Order: sequence, then C-alpha cells, then structure tokens
Amino acid sequence: MNIKENIKQIKDSIPENVTLIAVSKTKPNEDLMEAYSVGQRIFGENKAQEMRQKHEDLPKDIIWHFIGHLQENKIKYIISYVSLIHSVDSLKLLKEINKHALKNNRVVDCLFEMDISKEESKFGLSQQEVMDILESEDYKELNNVRICGVMGIGSITEDRQQTCKEFKELKEIFTFLKEKYFEDKDYFKEISMGMTHDYDIAIEEGATLIRIGSKIFGQRDYSKTVKAI
Repeated sequence: MNIKENIKQIKDSIPENVTLIAVSKTKPNEDLMEAYSVGQRIFGENKAQEMRQKHEDLPKDIIWHFIGHLQENKIKYIISYVSLIHSVDSLKLLKEINKHALKNNRVVDCLFEMDISKEESKFGLSQQEVMDILESEDYKELNNVRICGVMGIGSITEDRQQTCKEFKELKEIFTFLKEKYFEDKDYFKEISMGMTHDYDIAIEEGATLIRIGSKIFGQRDYSKTVKAI
C-alpha cells in the first residue's frame, strides 16, 4: 500500500473545490507522516485522546478535524487546537463545546451531524431538530462556536441509488439552512459527506469535504490504536 501514490491519485481525481480529509484513526504516526510528506495537511480522527496524542507528536501545521461521536467529557482533549468538529448532534454538546472554547479564548468551527441514513447505529439530527436549536435562546448566547455547515454518513449499502438519495437529502438540508439562517454568512459553506466507498457520489451531490481512510492507508488495524490516556 503506497500512501503517497494513493494521496496523489485521489487529489488528482477530485475537483479543486473539494477538500480531502485523510482519516487517520488507528493509524501510526509513520503513516500520517508519509501522507504529510506529499503535502497532506488535513487529518480526521474519531477518538479525542488518540487525536491529542498525535497532535502532541506530529508537526504543528497539521489541521485536525474531529469526525467521530464526541463525548462531552472528552472535549477538553481537543478544544485548544481542533480546526473543525464534524459531529455536533445536540444543543447540549454545542453548549459544552462553547464553554470549553471560551476557556481557551477560541471560536471553534462546527458542523451539524444530520441523520440521513436513519440507521440505529448512527447519530445525527433531523432538520426540525436543527431548526429548534438555531431558533433557541440558548443558541443565540453561544459566541464561541460557529456553525459552518452539515455532515452526514450514508448507509452501509451497495445500492448506489440509496446513497445518492441520502446525499441529495443532505445537500437539500444544507441549502435550506443556508437560505433560512445563514444567507449572509460566507463561512456556512461546508457539506461533509462521502468516504472511501462512496465519495464519488458525494462529490456529484455537492460535497465540499470528503473523509477518506482505507483508500489512503489501507484497512484499519485496531490492535495498533493509540491507547487512551
């Protein structure tokens, strides 16, 4: 598995307006540095303590995206340096992120995670739930978080029509929220969708961020995961 060639191949195949997030969860630092050596700077992790350890060990110009389910008690491990949190799925979590961001004198960019697959194992909000958050008094008091768009995870399926339908729904939700709540906000621009098996469909449906792991690094080896601290 040639990580450098994989990175170059993917970057050459995607439009300029689409950003590649190299999903490096469970991968050793050596693999990340191989990707880094050919210019990859944005990496995605789904475990807060693993991300913290990698942030401490690796070059400081790496841009870290948190893409997994974020527990409130783990925010402290990432809040001082995380660039974008993809997985905000409740007002309670957003308030906790804001609280920690305030302590660190930061404004942290976030995406609402939308439930587009309706699979019980996945997290996410409905469009109505997002509207309820955005129209709440609590949200209006949050000055240290900035909503930049939406994220969604498609169903695990080989039915490309189903995947296409789900990604279309996410794009429609983005457009609705943009027009109703963020029309004059240039920063509300991100649609995070698509992974190794479906990122081509995601790009066709309007993705601006794609999250690719195994097509870059190979299949995950959980035995080599950075141990939680």
